[in-house]
Amino acid sequence: MSYLITLFEQHSYLILFLGIFLELMALPISGEFLMSYAGYFVFQGKMNYLLALMTVFVSGGAGITVTYWIGKAGGYKLIEKYGKYIHLGPERYKKTSVWFERSGSKLLVFAYFIPGIRHFTGYISGISRMPFRKFIIPAYIGSFLWGFCFITLGKVLGPRWEVFHHAASKYFVIFIIVIAVLLAGYLVYRFNKNQIKSLFISLLTWLINRLKTIRKTEIFLTFLTLVLIGMVTLMLGMAQDYLFNEFTQFNEIAEYMVKSVIYMSWMKGFLVFQSPYAIGAMIGITIIRIWRKGKNRILEYLLLIVSILGARLFHESILQIFSHLQTIGFVGKFHSDNFPDISSTLTIIVYGTCIFLLVRHPKTNIPPVLGPLFTLVLLMGLTIANIASTEKLPSDFVGGYVYGGVWIFFNFLFFEMIRLVLEKNKNEYI
Repeated sequence: MSYLITLFEQHSYLILFLGIFLELMALPISGEFLMSYAGYFVFQGKMNYLLALMTVFVSGGAGITVTYWIGKAGGYKLIEKYGKYIHLGPERYKKTSVWFERSGSKLLVFAYFIPGIRHFTGYISGISRMPFRKFIIPAYIGSFLWGFCFITLGKVLGPRWEVFHHAASKYFVIFIIVIAVLLAGYLVYRFNKNQIKSLFISLLTWLINRLKTIRKTEIFLTFLTLVLIGMVTLMLGMAQDYLFNEFTQFNEIAEYMVKSVIYMSWMKGFLVFQSPYAIGAMIGITIIRIWRKGKNRILEYLLLIVSILGARLFHESILQIFSHLQTIGFVGKFHSDNFPDISSTLTIIVYGTCIFLLVRHPKTNIPPVLGPLFTLVLLMGLTIANIASTEKLPSDFVGGYVYGGVWIFFNFLFFEMIRLVLEKNKNEYI
């Protein structure tokens, strides 16, 4: 690989062309590596962006076209005789052919992004006698998109390219497993479409009949419980990563992407929502809204008070736990004194609780949809603006949101259970 990189530095466009061409001929060459490295060269000014894209487009198109005509000319006998030399024996061909015949020519666009599939799509297209006019358009579009994604990624990451490449390799196995599961699911669906539809309709009918016998409150409590379990699991996972200082790569990549690509000057306006005036206004609107609704006023006021006033106490408790682990000789490393970030924790607690109470008794289905969507956009905007304008780490802000989310969903579940008990006692008394 080091020799290939040396050659690449001396003959960038030629090596890029040959590398992509030969990989699509089914030789063991990493096209993604070459393209992202070319993007890194574009960042350094050693290669031209448009010329690099054109090189990949031409080489990718040429490679898959050559394999198409080889497949069409030689047919299956060629696979039987020479397929083993390019890792395309009869068994592998049959498996890939089944997937390809079921998928159709449209998935040629995406075949480039699937390792182990893109190498053989040209051969199989030719062997299956797919018309060339039907083959060429999606094949060439896919070639361009493939090159555009990886060259642009390398260009955008710039000096962080090596960090990203190392981090990506850490999760490559997971990525492959996810792709394999999705592909297997798609194949199962294609082969058993009618049976799956019948099963889904039967399941949906059973679920609808079942839900008719369950009250909305019980469904809501179940939903809150599942969300809380998920948030607690995520919180514990982040705590482990924090204690073992495993946020380094995430912080480097996230910080670089925000500051060099995502952040724009107008996003600084999101920071207004963290000001005491905006938070005070949100709480005031919520107080008025609870009074005007006139439903469970005392309980909802208690939820608002406990969630907000208890936020700082909850945050201090988390810090005390981390501090205690340090005093007893915990072997991990504490990568940041700001984890979880207090401002992010308070922000998600205030806005999350207030939005929940504002859409608690809707007359239509619109508020329950717009409320969480507004909160999500707000948190994303605040995260980007804070990363770009402060010295705190991205993991600090993400940790603040996760830990704050655990606190508010705990309170949501707790007070909903209290409300359910009070209503039950009231009905029994009547």
